[in-house]
Amino acid sequence: MKDKLLEIEKTALTQIQSVSNLQELEQIKTQFLGKQGPITEILKQVPQLPKEQRPEVGKQANIIKQNVLEAFKGRLDDLENEKWDDLIQSDTQDYTLPSKAMFSGSKHPITQTRDQMIDIFESMGFSIRKGRDVETDFYNFEALNIPDDHPSRDMHDTFYFDAGRLLRTHTSAVQIHTMKAESPPHRIVVPGMVYRCDADVTHSPVFHQLEGLLVDEKVSFAQLKAVVEHFLKALFGTQRQVRFRPSYFPFTEPSCEVDVEWGREKDGSIKWMEIMGAGMVHRNVFRSVGYDPDQVRGFAFGVGVDRVAMLKYQIDDIRLLYENDQRFLEQF
Repeated sequence: MKDKLLEIEKTALTQIQSVSNLQELEQIKTQFLGKQGPITEILKQVPQLPKEQRPEVGKQANIIKQNVLEAFKGRLDDLENEKWDDLIQSDTQDYTLPSKAMFSGSKHPITQTRDQMIDIFESMGFSIRKGRDVETDFYNFEALNIPDDHPSRDMHDTFYFDAGRLLRTHTSAVQIHTMKAESPPHRIVVPGMVYRCDADVTHSPVFHQLEGLLVDEKVSFAQLKAVVEHFLKALFGTQRQVRFRPSYFPFTEPSCEVDVEWGREKDGSIKWMEIMGAGMVHRNVFRSVGYDPDQVRGFAFGVGVDRVAMLKYQIDDIRLLYENDQRFLEQF
């Protein structure tokens, strides 16, 4: 049995070294190391040998199997190298030339702005939530105390699929999902894309919004103002002026809009851009999610990420953010 193993090893090693291509090498591997190969057959016979011969024959068979396998791997590497050498010799390409310059990309200015906004709110203890783009009338309008005759429900403002489904017009729908699924307190921000039938230098039919919601037993408008002011100072610094204006939203009462200084008019007066609507959560919104409005209070706000990016990077036309002009994007 030992002599037979040595003869098999000698034959296998000789054939491996003499082989000239990968296909023949693979055939030799199968011939000697395959399930029907001689080494495998001897290993199968070891249990039938006399007890005193089994350890020695089994050990020798495994050593020879390993030697053949290592010879196969070595010859495989040699043939692979020869193949590439032949390819390089026959190729007209000069591989010693320097490679073409590689240009790394960067995050879109909207993505950069959104990420910075999220970081600021996370530092204030807000958690991040996400929602779906396709919503129902209940979550997008009804639960937010938006009456049936409100202009925002009209076809010229909202993209409808049918009577019950639409593309969300704000990420406020996520606050309804959150309050219906969980008990207060809540401290969340919801970044996402929203859709409205609107397009000019400061409006886009598809834009990015970041909704915020804080609900607890004792929440005041002063807290809302402090959170918003801290957010804007962290984002823009203290150089830009900020103003709060009284406003109206069906889902908050009292309500306000927040403007940030955008530049100066020719006469020196401040040019403002409205970036946020905010206010105290309306009692009817709490009722729609099953909360007792006498037991909880809260505030909500919605920030236009695209407009914040316009202010942050001094962009005068929101459409530039969506045209994918490489000359424009390379600035960021």
